[in-house]
Amino acid sequence: MASRAVNIAVVAGLLCAASAACGGSDDGSAGDGKRDGLTIAVRDDLPGIGLRTPDGRYRGFDIDVATYLAKRLGVAADDIEWKPTVPAERENVLTRGDADLVIATYSITPERKRKVDFVGPYFLAHQDLLVRAGDGSIDSAEDLNDKKLCSVTGSTSAQNVKNTLAPEADLQEFSSPSECLTGLENKAVDALTNDDAILAGFAARKESRGKFRLTGLGLSDEKYGVGVAKGQEELRADVTRALRKMVADGTWKRSVREHFGGAGYEAEAAPKLTETGTGG
Repeated sequence: MASRAVNIAVVAGLLCAASAACGGSDDGSAGDGKRDGLTIAVRDDLPGIGLRTPDGRYRGFDIDVATYLAKRLGVAADDIEWKPTVPAERENVLTRGDADLVIATYSITPERKRKVDFVGPYFLAHQDLLVRAGDGSIDSAEDLNDKKLCSVTGSTSAQNVKNTLAPEADLQEFSSPSECLTGLENKAVDALTNDDAILAGFAARKESRGKFRLTGLGLSDEKYGVGVAKGQEELRADVTRALRKMVADGTWKRSVREHFGGAGYEAEAAPKLTETGTGG
């Protein structure tokens, strides 16, 4: 009898190894047990995207993406270590090993791909302008050439304006969009340029409604990706599967509606993933 029991156990073990029938999930969901925790670098100053609230919690679309990915990798929300970052530091937190992932309005560009890897894009934004509601003097990129324009240091928006769109604009760069917004409200600057999703988040705030308007110019395509350090192919594959699942099960669309609906901003459909991990 003992020998027969051992044989049954061996067969059962082999069957479990060949299928998902003995616990876990066969769709790549949480429970893979691959990680005890994750450090994720995010923005903490962008309403609708990534904002740290007074009680210390993080809210926004990028936060939803990060939390969903972590869950699919087997990491509970309480086990995520949030690491606030700014545009100029996003490559550095990966190359230094300070974060496992960067999910922080991180546009995929050829220059950045030489330093880090990406999975995505998970969102398609467009560079736009935010101006005062009563100001009708700015309706094109060329109108910026004799204006004071504010952008965030290290962002692709600032580079795009100065290099291509309005080389004669008086470009002023600050560390955060909130500083630019204060300058716009106080008439210290004439326009704020950034991605439309970011601008919509600020315009949708209760204290900002009616004060500003988006021009809707669509000055560039900004493909947000999940940043990963070079050589992390297993992690990239896991993130790829998780992003596909987030779109397929409707979570992506619900998060977009929740965080961007207040400003009348219409986000595009989830883009096709072009940067993926091997096997993802």
